[in-house]
Amino acid sequence: MENNYDVIILGGGAAGLTAGIYLSRAKVKTLILNEGMVGGQIVLTHEVANYPGIEKISGYQLALTMKKQAESFGCTIQQNIRISGIDLSGETKSVQVGDATYTAKAVILATGGRSRELNVEGEANFKGRGISYCATCDGDFYTGKDIIVVGGGNSALEEAVALTTYAKSVTIVHIFDHFQGFEHAIEAAKKNPKIKFLLNTSIVGFYGENQLERVKLKNLQDQSSRELPIDGVFIFIGYTPNTEKLKKQVLLNKNGEIPTDNSMATTIPGVFAAGDVREKKIRQIATAVNDGAIAAISAIEYIQK
Repeated sequence: MENNYDVIILGGGAAGLTAGIYLSRAKVKTLILNEGMVGGQIVLTHEVANYPGIEKISGYQLALTMKKQAESFGCTIQQNIRISGIDLSGETKSVQVGDATYTAKAVILATGGRSRELNVEGEANFKGRGISYCATCDGDFYTGKDIIVVGGGNSALEEAVALTTYAKSVTIVHIFDHFQGFEHAIEAAKKNPKIKFLLNTSIVGFYGENQLERVKLKNLQDQSSRELPIDGVFIFIGYTPNTEKLKKQVLLNKNGEIPTDNSMATTIPGVFAAGDVREKKIRQIATAVNDGAIAAISAIEYIQK
């Protein structure tokens, strides 16, 4: 197998696949390396209804379509592999996968990120089937339903208010007796008649058949537990970029994200970043696709120099 490429993309989510499409269509020899199944966070979304030009599609199908499109232009994709080494220094970059070493003139870091999870019983079983980490993606599916929002920061408070556009009721569950958000976000939540609060409380289990039906709540003051019927749960307790393997390779901010300029360039020549791994405020499929396209075009310009 040929191991020398023009561009290597680390990550096969929306940003990485978009970069692969743009690069390969421009006849740039491109390799995508993805440690899990291609698609990233997209595949966790049961239904995507806000992607421009597509009325409705499953997250899995959208990711599969992007993958096929990249491959149709000649992009090489390896998934479910384990990256054991990365060297972004020097003019030639290298990535180690098992016994193989892949080299390239430029690298696009599109390793994405993940919402922090509660890591309690049943959470993994009901992702995309009653548990969501994105109000913008999934709020519409809970029109007229009773839902829970977990968290006490700005994201949880603001998304809870936004979800009242769809839901019949929203209950904010928070482990402390106070919130960590800005005062205006706290006030907006408290003034909303659809929002109730369960403070000093944690979710310790998710239960149901094919879809989430109920949660187990624990009162952290008296340690009592009870079950509550619920249609859906949105979890907003933070976000973790997938940069563990990049800490010694590229500049990271205090949150572990990669800062870039408007061309998606990092502080290392020939290294670009795109998608959820990048330092940014808004994380959507559309913004990841935007980043991927820009990173690809910037990488083309770099290698042509």
